[in-house]
Amino acid sequence: MSLKRSARTIKPSFATPDRPSKLDPFAEKLAGWLRTKAGKSRKQRRTLKQMHADLVKLGFTGSYNRVAAFAGDWRTNRQRKQQTTGRGTFVPLPFRPGEAFQFDWSEDYGHLTDERTKLQMAHIKLSHSRTFLLRAYPLQTHKMVFDAHWHAFRVFGGVSERGIYDNMKTAMDRVGRGKERQVNLRFLTMANHYVFEPEFCNPAAGWEKGQVEKNVQDSRHQVLYGMPGFPDLATMNAWLEQRCLKVWQETPHGTLPGTIADVWAEERAALMPLLPAFDGFIELSKRVSPTCLISFERNRDTRADVIREPACQPADLSRPARRGGIILLFFSTSPGLSGTERHLRNCRLPSGSCRSRCCANPGVIARWPTSSPWFSSMTSRRF
Repeated sequence: MSLKRSARTIKPSFATPDRPSKLDPFAEKLAGWLRTKAGKSRKQRRTLKQMHADLVKLGFTGSYNRVAAFAGDWRTNRQRKQQTTGRGTFVPLPFRPGEAFQFDWSEDYGHLTDERTKLQMAHIKLSHSRTFLLRAYPLQTHKMVFDAHWHAFRVFGGVSERGIYDNMKTAMDRVGRGKERQVNLRFLTMANHYVFEPEFCNPAAGWEKGQVEKNVQDSRHQVLYGMPGFPDLATMNAWLEQRCLKVWQETPHGTLPGTIADVWAEERAALMPLLPAFDGFIELSKRVSPTCLISFERNRDTRADVIREPACQPADLSRPARRGGIILLFFSTSPGLSGTERHLRNCRLPSGSCRSRCCANPGVIARWPTSSPWFSSMTSRRF
């Protein structure tokens, strides 16, 4: 190798001796100013020239370039710490077979009856085997939460010991300090029915159920991408279930040998047996307005899901029935009657014209309090 080529390939290095700087007595003060500046908005931050002027007032005799070089080195070291130890230390959470499952919601879109529809997608994932199930719903109500749990446990072949959730409104009435929670009574009843312990994450701590959070992202290109259109939600959920089963067989577990389906086959023996489905039945007493309207789940309808009983004989409709201080009135819900709903909304019972319209086909029984003065003359009259 020639001397000229070796001079091009070898870079000279020089040892820079440590020399004292005029900024050394003010280094700690300047670093504190830079930390304060990093926590403020852009308009509230002080410039380096302002900091240099303040240091001059404190006795600093160096130039502005020395302050700017110190600030550049400080920012570089800060970024390096944030990329390594500055973000904290995270330990992977191992789960034994049958120990826990994780639940989360996501918002996606699908085609129902040739229309692009917004869907609430329920994600349930076993923490050990990483098997998962997706269910599509129109809302995130208690009924949808109960249905998603039942179908997930049915597909998994059992129930885990505990479930990990975020602080969703259908499960949580109030979030206290730390792990203090006021769990919703209906949700707690569902957990007691399937005999698993609900566990809730800290606010803004999604890594505590990171597997299902990651599953929300992965399922969009593994399951939902290229999903065809469906006539209804039942057909869509049946397709999603078969698609999830197929993904189990195609995706390797990552930590344990074999696919997700292979690890699930071993975990299934550790799951608790599945009980009958939780119906989540709840009985509510509703007040009926003078125009025969019942407020139920923010809807005002004459055909709300109140107490339903078998149709009585026509002779029983001659007078309103009295049961335990409650007047029971029979309203028609037959779709064959034209204008029935419009008539009931404008009807003022009792009147003789309602004999052939409102009481023709008894279906829904609504509760009316007998203490109402409106019934003072009603019980002595015939429909």
